[in-house]
Amino acid sequence: MTRAVLALLALGVLATPATAGEREAESCLRARIWDGYNEDWAVRTATATTLAQEEYRIYLVTLYAGNEYKVMACADDKATNIDLVLHDADGNVLKSDETQNRQPELLFKPEATSTYFVVVHATALAEEGKKTGVGMAVTYR
Repeated sequence: MTRAVLALLALGVLATPATAGEREAESCLRARIWDGYNEDWAVRTATATTLAQEEYRIYLVTLYAGNEYKVMACADDKATNIDLVLHDADGNVLKSDETQNRQPELLFKPEATSTYFVVVHATALAEEGKKTGVGMAVTYR
């Protein structure tokens, strides 16, 4: 690749096309985000990825004291369970999803502004050896 193409990829101007699973997950996530607007939630960040069973992605976020946060995920129908875990900057678990579904969410109100880590974990897929599209969003109010 040329330097120009690499620079555009780094800036997000050129992005890898989303897979069908990622598009399904993003659609689910968008619907949940729009529903949240009715309850005064705003979007802090949103992203999508593809995960195999037992794979996970870690996202770094800064959360601000005084705000309430809702971290949510949506997976396509290839997943049967997606988990969310929120860690502090030292790696301590602050919150974790206890549901067994494709649309987990966590509520969190930080006492101090700090860096946190959101882990999205594909714990169970419908078919072994397949991958699932997963969207994740952090909303706040």
